[in-house]
Amino acid sequence: MAESKSLQAHVTLDVTGTTCPGPVLGVRKVISELAEGEVLLLLSDCPGTRDDLASWAQHTGNELLGTERIREGVTGYYVRRGRRAERHADVSLDMRGSVCPGPILEARRMLASMPVGSVLKMASNCPGAKADVADWARVTGVELIETVELDDHEWEFYLRRAS
Repeated sequence: MAESKSLQAHVTLDVTGTTCPGPVLGVRKVISELAEGEVLLLLSDCPGTRDDLASWAQHTGNELLGTERIREGVTGYYVRRGRRAERHADVSLDMRGSVCPGPILEARRMLASMPVGSVLKMASNCPGAKADVADWARVTGVELIETVELDDHEWEFYLRRAS
């Protein structure tokens, strides 16, 4: 990561006065609206932003390009929108807010009503969902195509009905 005043941003988000995880949550919302390759300049005075943002970028496919001291106590973080992966799903199921085993039970019900080979995209923020869905898929023969981390303890699971 470079320290640079030569980077240009397409949009600026000023979250000074906001404590973590607020800055990363703001970036997540704004960057999702940008086109691939566009750059967001985040202004933050929260000391944890640098580490949180670097970790978030690594897990989401976005890129922390550099930092810049804006004024006393405020740092600018340049974040480039990563490539949007093309994922196909025949049906989407949003189970955020539902506790385990609810997401798996509902995914099982949905997949049973779908034709063989169909793909279900399920979103969940149940803390145990990542491990539980992987284990469930392995023992039942459901194909877990991909797990996408959206945020801390929030995932999208792409599941294919095998039989």
